[in-house]
Amino acid sequence: MAESPIVLCVNGGSSSVKVGLFRLTSETETPLAAEVVESQDPDEGMQKALDNLQNRGLPAPDAVGHRLVHGGPNHARPQRIDAPLLASLRLAVPFAPLHLPAEIRAIEAVAIRYPRLLQIACFDTGFHRNLPPVSKHLPLPRALYEQGIRRYGFHGLSYEYVVSTLGSDLKRRAIIAHLGSGASMVAVEGGAAVDTTMGLTPAGGFMMSSRTGDLDPGVLFHLLDIGYSQNDLVRMVNHESGLLGISGTSADMRTLLARRASDDRAALAVEMFCYQVRKTIGSLTAALGGLDTLVFTGGIGEHAAPVRGEVCERLGHLGVVIDSARNARSEAVISAAESACIVRVIATDEQRIIARHVGRVLFSG
Repeated sequence: MAESPIVLCVNGGSSSVKVGLFRLTSETETPLAAEVVESQDPDEGMQKALDNLQNRGLPAPDAVGHRLVHGGPNHARPQRIDAPLLASLRLAVPFAPLHLPAEIRAIEAVAIRYPRLLQIACFDTGFHRNLPPVSKHLPLPRALYEQGIRRYGFHGLSYEYVVSTLGSDLKRRAIIAHLGSGASMVAVEGGAAVDTTMGLTPAGGFMMSSRTGDLDPGVLFHLLDIGYSQNDLVRMVNHESGLLGISGTSADMRTLLARRASDDRAALAVEMFCYQVRKTIGSLTAALGGLDTLVFTGGIGEHAAPVRGEVCERLGHLGVVIDSARNARSEAVISAAESACIVRVIATDEQRIIARHVGRVLFSG
């Protein structure tokens, strides 16, 4: 192994591929380059991203780390990718049919380019693997839990970055809100996850850009009764709902914020999102028995000051008081001096966490 190995980090989605290149030591991860390639074909997108890095004269990787949204019931910790793991991941596709197929194809595309290269799977569910039974179990027949139907939680690499970066500044009882196109929250006590909003799949929790979040199952039964197919429901729940469904025009928070003064539907979409985020913070605070730190991250969490402001404006009973000027500037700490709860904004870095996991495998031999 090279003394300072080069690690390629891959986040392969259904319509885009994000890659990052890092140089590692046993203590640090230094970013060298990043690429985002839009493509409906994961193989083509992966090969184009690798071509772009190569054409920039960057060093070839010594190992590759992949973000995998779901490992099913059998995989949560980072591990080497081999034929048995790939076979197991294919069996886990029903747990994340919108994500895992593209991520598996990204692994295969890297293997075509670098057939002897070590590849490491890093699971987004890993951060939540030790959730207590009271939050891991869904209120379903016990036999279904044994079949893997349980709360897994997602955005784990993002949460791991926030926890590791803030360290003791996170305080004992914290809520981290990863607000982006996909959005979730986690309640953290002493650095460990105790509850989270997403469940079996990334469609659960509060409303998102185009996903419903939690939904009365009776709604789905009714739609089946009036002629919706399973594919219709999958499309509606994941791609036609949330901000997009309520506004009727856009899933993008920036667009809706710009339009809401003149568009009642855009205004309602923003209001509903902030309302649901606020309610969720309240419920997770109850799970923690109090709140010492609230962290905003993800694209919306990091950049949408109006959303942060509206979420927090009715959380005074939880000790949350923000400084409007600090919030407008998206400072690292946006809470007011008198706030009992510290409110923070932090840019997440999932790629760095992937690189870190790969480094642990490499440096441990």
